[in-house]
Amino acid sequence: MNPHDWQSEVPQSADDPQKSSAHLGENVKALRVIDAAANRSREALRVIEDYVRFVLDDQHLTAVCKQLRHKLVEALAPVPAAQRIAARETQHDVGTTLTTAAEETRQELGQIAAAAFARLQEGLRSLEEFAKIVNPAVAAAIKALRYESYTLERAVQTTCRSLQRLQNAQLYVLIDGRATAEQLASLVQSLVDAGVDAIQLRDKQLDDSTLLGRARLLRELTSGGRTLFIVNDRPDVAALSRADGVHVGQTDIGVKDCRAIVGPNALIGVSTHSLQQARQAVLDGADYIGVGPVFPSGTKQFTEFPGLELVKAVSQEVRLPAFAIGGITLENLSQVMAAGCHRVAVSGAILSADDPGQMARQLLAALRQQTT
Repeated sequence: MNPHDWQSEVPQSADDPQKSSAHLGENVKALRVIDAAANRSREALRVIEDYVRFVLDDQHLTAVCKQLRHKLVEALAPVPAAQRIAARETQHDVGTTLTTAAEETRQELGQIAAAAFARLQEGLRSLEEFAKIVNPAVAAAIKALRYESYTLERAVQTTCRSLQRLQNAQLYVLIDGRATAEQLASLVQSLVDAGVDAIQLRDKQLDDSTLLGRARLLRELTSGGRTLFIVNDRPDVAALSRADGVHVGQTDIGVKDCRAIVGPNALIGVSTHSLQQARQAVLDGADYIGVGPVFPSGTKQFTEFPGLELVKAVSQEVRLPAFAIGGITLENLSQVMAAGCHRVAVSGAILSADDPGQMARQLLAALRQQTT
């Protein structure tokens, strides 16, 4: 697109000079708004980028912010900066002295990000509307960026919320429904007493009615305590049993559809087997991710093992809570921790132990010792 295409709408000669002058005046006013809204949007994006970079230490979201800033520059390229600056008039701007008490103070760092997102989206909307006067193609590009900003906001806010909600969650245990309800109750009670942070019910063999019954029993056993209850693969069962959340794989129901079933407050976890899948889960709105498989496992078969390299890559780039999973035991836990992950999901190491509760305590002690 030619940077001067917008000028084609301005009449260069006309039988009615007053009409031509009025048209030029309208364009200058539009350019003045575009300049102000562009500055507001770029400044807000920089604040957001600084927040995810320095406060969250999130490399992935920092890169998303940077890409969005570059896209904004590209979208505005058809409206030359020289023209926007020429239309700028700060000294006589009636809004420079207007402010509110809320703009003058921030109580916490999260409020800075929230305010910046509000300014960004307001700025983009203003850009979109006034760009229609000078170049409709620019308006369409800005509209696309505005929708991207909504996705970014959800990713940032979800990351912050999940980091707070799962702040102390380190040991996540996957169990089946056991042969009887009594056996399940005994196992779950031992894990709750040991202090595990989350228990996931994963059973592909039980019929739906029995699975729901087991889920409701697990909910009863974990209610009122600190141990979270998650259902694998089945958002319907999670919702009916009032679980704390649901966990899905790459080929299961997606985050969007899970959210429609379990509601806005439930946790949604996603299994990821590559760095790109981890990045996508963040943008999809996952509350946490599983990363692996790290080692060969006796409870689930995989043909490939991304291993410790993936754990390290995700730990360095993504701040959304991530649990390493796959063949993790007390013996190899130190390798996972050395790769940068302080949260693990285990199954066989506990279910095959003579005393599952005691094994859970040992794993928790090792995790806490590594992080202190």
